[in-house]
Amino acid sequence: MPKDGVYDVLFLCTRNSVRSIIAEAILNTLGKGKFKGYSAGTKPKGSIDPAALNLLQMMKHPVEGLRSKSVDEFGGPDAQAFDFIITLSDPTDGEPAPHLPGHPVTAQWTFPDPSRFDNGEYNEAEIAAEFAETYKDIHALLSTFVNLPHASLDRLSLEDKVGEITARHAAQKA
Repeated sequence: MPKDGVYDVLFLCTRNSVRSIIAEAILNTLGKGKFKGYSAGTKPKGSIDPAALNLLQMMKHPVEGLRSKSVDEFGGPDAQAFDFIITLSDPTDGEPAPHLPGHPVTAQWTFPDPSRFDNGEYNEAEIAAEFAETYKDIHALLSTFVNLPHASLDRLSLEDKVGEITARHAAQKA
């Protein structure tokens, strides 16, 4: 499945300023040499939320090269084909799923946007706690994901395993 032995994973969310950026950074740390994470948004903010950037630096993730960008950067005739596309926004946001090349395994890991708490109603500690919770949950999912026996699974088995991770996540949040 992967080219050059590395699985390419695209994380999508609406604004590409928190959740997908965090997932990209975590995967590039946890999956070094086995996975390469990318992120994009359907309506990108154009900048990374400072609280997300601070959290990633505090957790010792490299942040060089991280930027908020549109999913359109991954389209077109010469577009990269991904092995996995994982959407992190709430499906009730009404965002259409973008059409990208290839036949990636897809998953919907629903996370509320922690930046919604940065609206003047919450103090810094409450905002930091929301970001930390999002980080912890994404890290747990990706830890399970990178430890799947990817090389020994066919596409349907991989879809099933990713589906199991998704179902466990949904059940824990219910």
